[in-house]
This record gives sequence, C-alpha cells and structure tokens, in this order.
Amino acid sequence: MTTESTALVVACPRCNGLNRVPQERMAEAPKCGKCGAALFAAHPLALDDAGFHAHVERADLPVLVDFWATWCGPCRMMAPQFEAAAAQLEPQVRLAKLDTEAQPALGGRFGIRSIPTLVLFRQGRELARQSGAMGTADIIRWTRQNL
Repeated sequence: MTTESTALVVACPRCNGLNRVPQERMAEAPKCGKCGAALFAAHPLALDDAGFHAHVERADLPVLVDFWATWCGPCRMMAPQFEAAAAQLEPQVRLAKLDTEAQPALGGRFGIRSIPTLVLFRQGRELARQSGAMGTADIIRWTRQNL
C-alpha cells in the first residue's frame, strides 16, 4: 500500500495540472489525471510564467532550467546536449528551457546576466547555478552532484 508521504507532486507538461505520483511508479510512464498527457516525454519543457509557477514553485520534482535566448550561439550549440540530458535525467529531474527574451521578468527575477545559465531548483528553491555551455555528460554530472 502506498502512502501519501511516498508520492511526489508532478506538474503536467501540457496543462500544468498537479498530479501525485508514487515514487515507485515514476518510471512507469505516468499520465496526467486532468488531461491524460504523459507526465514525462524525455524532452525539455518550454516554460512560460504559468509553467514556471507549476513546475518549479509548486511541484516536488527537481527542475533544471536552461535560461537561454534564440540569438545566443552558445545556447543553440548546447540545445542538443540539453535535449540528450533530458532523456537520461527524467523522471528523476524535469528539464526545462526558459527563453529570457520571451520571459524577461523571470530572467530578471533570478538575476540572469549571461546565457546560457543552468539553474537547478527543488520546490521553488535554487540549489545550484552554472553559466556557460556544457556537454551532455557535464550537464548530467553537474545536476546529480547538486541534488
């Protein structure tokens, strides 16, 4: 029997609905109870203000956010590396991208001065920050070291 204390609150990437998922079932392709979408797709999630609130501030799952912009060469170079890291880190960590040009208030709120910048969050708290492009193995290693 599963108790509520062993469940994690996971936000849906499609509707931002919050779902309780037992930890032992995280790897079993859970679906959103509200819209039926898969909770994990092994791809980074594009965040807007509402998505940031749901995934970073309200959910239990750690979230690695890539603060980036479309005009940034190093950001574009790191994008496939970040995508590959998502396939290896989910469902233990949600990977998300936040376009600082489209969401300048969130970039300003976290004092993002250079991009790409990776920020690791857990339950709304910043755990670690790293600026500069990284390869897949470095993203994975850095994330796991800072959890």
